[in-house]
This record gives sequence, C-alpha cells and structure tokens, in this order.
Amino acid sequence: QVQPVESGGGSVQAGGSLRLSCTAPGLTSNSCGITWHRQAAGKQREWVSSIGSAGTTIYADSVKGRFTISQDKAKDTVYLQMNSLKPEDTAMYSCKIDPTSSICFRKFGRDNWGQGTQVTVSS
Repeated sequence: QVQPVESGGGSVQAGGSLRLSCTAPGLTSNSCGITWHRQAAGKQREWVSSIGSAGTTIYADSVKGRFTISQDKAKDTVYLQMNSLKPEDTAMYSCKIDPTSSICFRKFGRDNWGQGTQVTVSS
C-alpha cells in the first residue's frame, strides 16, 4: 500500500512555529481523513488532531488555540500549523490515513502510518 509522508519537522525555540505536512497521492481525492499523533521519549503515543474528509476538525485539549489542521485538496496534503510551541510539544509527529470512506479504504487500507517527523522545542 502507498504510505503517507510527513515533512516540516525541526528544532525551534519555545514560542516559535512550525508547519507539518502529510501527503500521499490520492489522499484527498479519495475522501480520506487524516489523524496526527505524537510520541515523546518515554511516553505513550497521544492523539493530537484530526480532520475528516469533509473538512471537520478536532483537537486535543493540550493544543487547542495553538495548532490548526487544514487540507489542500489540490495538493493531496494535510497541514498541521503549530504556533506558540512549548518544550512539552517535543515529540515524533506521525500522520495516519483514516479510511472513513470505502474508496479511501480500497486505496490505502487500514493502520496506514507515515514514518514521522521529529519536532524539538527548546526552552
């Protein structure tokens, strides 16, 4: 199966911003949703944000007001804009394709994760 690819991670100081991308051919044209997760060293993976195939968005309490998820259908890309970053945001960020439609499931299957992109926020 074709896997999504993340990009945009890096090292920033507290208060800075980064924009992560998650893309795959046919990601939006096949009516897929996308979920962002993160996993910090020594901690369990946690859900961060999701966007549905119709554009509905939802956020974890820890990032509300700071992160924004969006999609560009023309580019088959979902973005996670991260502002006012904190050291506790440091983690490996991964995106997963949500097969919320039959056409998306046929294209991407289930449990389809990208390899992740590292975000490091220094104080």
